Amino acid sequence: MPSDQPVPPADGLLLSARGLHKSFGDNHVLRGVDLDIAPGTVHALIGPSGSGKTTVLRSLNGLETPDAGTLRIGDLSLDFDRAIGRRERAALHRASAMVFQQHQLFPHLTVLGNATIGPIRVQGRSRDEATEAALALLDRVGLREKADAYPSSLSGGQQQRVGIVRALALQPSMLLFDEPTSSLDPELVGEVLAVMSELASEGWTMAVVTHELGFAHEVADRVSFFDGGVVVEQGSPEQVFEAPQHERTQRFLQRMRGPFGG
Repeated sequence: MPSDQPVPPADGLLLSARGLHKSFGDNHVLRGVDLDIAPGTVHALIGPSGSGKTTVLRSLNGLETPDAGTLRIGDLSLDFDRAIGRRERAALHRASAMVFQQHQLFPHLTVLGNATIGPIRVQGRSRDEATEAALALLDRVGLREKADAYPSSLSGGQQQRVGIVRALALQPSMLLFDEPTSSLDPELVGEVLAVMSELASEGWTMAVVTHELGFAHEVADRVSFFDGGVVVEQGSPEQVFEAPQHERTQRFLQRMRGPFGG
């Protein structure tokens, strides 16, 4: 179960973002994004490549700093219209944990080392405490026997499950997944999605950038369709996938499903 979840404000939301803007040079990537996530829910972010999904996710974790807008996670509130200090950025980074597309495990550390480095170095937890917690998490994802192995000896699916364990070990209030299956061979996708589905059933708050529309339809509580740096359409999976209102959403879903309805 999620640990140390902050009490959501009166509006019942764990996260609320308003008017997020972000440019990289002349490329205006985010053009006023609003996003709400309730505690214990899964919010899927879908849309074409370059639509701003990953930039939003990285902004929620403090890996990117929006040029304008506001963001609240639990009792932490940030106004990006003014300069954000190091302490505020660190607090934002602690509020969530990211699972990356390319695993990004430390190759010189064992599986156990990758899972404990954050709790020990960043959170100041004892090695014994961090090790006990990490081994329990590795057991949950079926990788305890790989604790002393190095990432190079693991399959892509196993590496991504270690990446999930590394995020869980930080005991965040929210998990952020950036296309966690896009770099995997098709036969390995299912093992990662199964872990994510289990986490969702346990009540973890999750924001997931994904092209796995079947997973989003089945597991997500809320779906936002991005295009051109804005949220074009959002709603329940049934609404967005089965009765999309916006023509751009309809075209995207038709293209993703292909000519044979896949």
